[in-house]
Amino acid sequence: MDKSAHRTRAFAARKSAFEAGLGAGAADRLLAEIGPVSGAVVAGYMAMRTEIDPLPAMEALSRNNRICVPVIEAAGQPLKFREWRPDAEMVDGPFGARVPAGGDWLTPGILIVPLVAFDRRLNRLGYGGGFYDRTLAGLRAAGPVRAIGFAFAAQELPEVPTEPTDQRLDAVVTETGTLADPLGSA
Repeated sequence: MDKSAHRTRAFAARKSAFEAGLGAGAADRLLAEIGPVSGAVVAGYMAMRTEIDPLPAMEALSRNNRICVPVIEAAGQPLKFREWRPDAEMVDGPFGARVPAGGDWLTPGILIVPLVAFDRRLNRLGYGGGFYDRTLAGLRAAGPVRAIGFAFAAQELPEVPTEPTDQRLDAVVTETGTLADPLGSA
C-alpha cells in the first residue's frame, strides 16, 4: 500500500474517532508526556477539520512557557513558528490553518505535531508536503528537539511507509496512551 492509500485509510479512521468524540482526556496525556516545563518554547498547532485538538494543552502550557504555532511560508520550505497566546488575534493562513496575525518568530524545543497516521516505530504520515520533515531535520541539526505526535488511537497503522527524508517522532500521544522512544530523538 502506498502513502496515498494509507492516508485515505487513516483519514477515515480519524474522522470516525473525531465524530465519536474520542479525544476527551487526550490533552491531559499530552501534558503528562511533555512534563512540567517552565520557560520552554513549545510549538502546538491549530486543529483543522478532524484533527485532535491540542488547544487545552497549549492553554495550560502558556502559563509558564512561550507557545507558537506553525506558519507555512512557501511550498518546499520548513515551517516558521509565530508566537501564540490564548488571546491572540488569529487569521486564516495557507491550507486553512489559523495563524496569529502578529507576534514574535520563535524556535521551539518541543513540538506537538499533527499527523494523519503513525505506527509503533514512531513513524509519522503527514499530509504529503514534507513541512514537518524539513522542519524537524533543521531543528535537530541545530540541537536537541522533542517531537511529540498527537493523534487519535484509531490513526495507528501496522506500518507507515517511510523514505530517507522522513523524520521519526520521539513519542505519540493518543486518548488511550503514549508510545515513546526511550532513547529520545530519532
